[in-house]
Amino acid sequence: MDSIRFFDLLFALLGIIILLPLFIIIALCIKISSKGPVFFKQVRVGKNNIDFKLYKFRSMYVAAESKGQLTVGGRDNRITPIGYYIRKFKIDELPQFINVLLGEMSFVGPRPEVRKYVNLYTAEQLTVLNVLPGITDDASIAFRNENELLEKAANPEEYYIQEIMPKKIALNRKFIAQRTLKNYFSILIATVITAVKGK
Repeated sequence: MDSIRFFDLLFALLGIIILLPLFIIIALCIKISSKGPVFFKQVRVGKNNIDFKLYKFRSMYVAAESKGQLTVGGRDNRITPIGYYIRKFKIDELPQFINVLLGEMSFVGPRPEVRKYVNLYTAEQLTVLNVLPGITDDASIAFRNENELLEKAANPEEYYIQEIMPKKIALNRKFIAQRTLKNYFSILIATVITAVKGK
C-alpha cells in the first residue's frame, strides 16, 4: 500500500466516524425539504476507463438529471432549498468517503466525469484515467465558480466542452506528473479553506 492510499483510508474512516452526526442531520434535512432518496448515485468513469457509481447527498429534485447533466448558475431551479447550501459548502461530496473506502476514488485526483464527456477526450487526455479519480483536485479549486461561468455562456454545454473541460484536464495531467504526498496535502488544505469560505 502506498502512502497516499494509506492516508485515503485513514481520512475516510475518521471522516465517516467523526462526521456521522452531521451526515444524519443532512439526511433528515434532505428528506424534509423534498421527496426522494437521501443519496444521489451517478455513473462516472474511473481509473482504467472503468465505470463506477459515485455517491453524493442529493441536492436536486428527483429526475433533475433528465434536464441536463451540467448545473448552470448558483440558483439552478433544479436545486432543492437545502441543496443550495450543501453544494455551496461542498457537503454534498462527503458520501464519496464511501467510494474512497471501496478503492474507487482517492481524496485527491482528477474529478471523475460522466461517460458522455469522457467519450470526447483525445488519446492524450485519456491519460487522466491512469490514476484514481478524486473528491477534489486543482481544477475543482480553480473552477469553483464553474456554475456562474456556465450561466453567463450563450451555450453552456458547448462552453464547458470547448473551454472549461480542456483546462481542467490540463491541470489534472500536471498533478499526475507531480503526484506526491506534498501535493496531495496541499490540495486537501486548499480545498478545506475554500469550502469553509464558501467561495
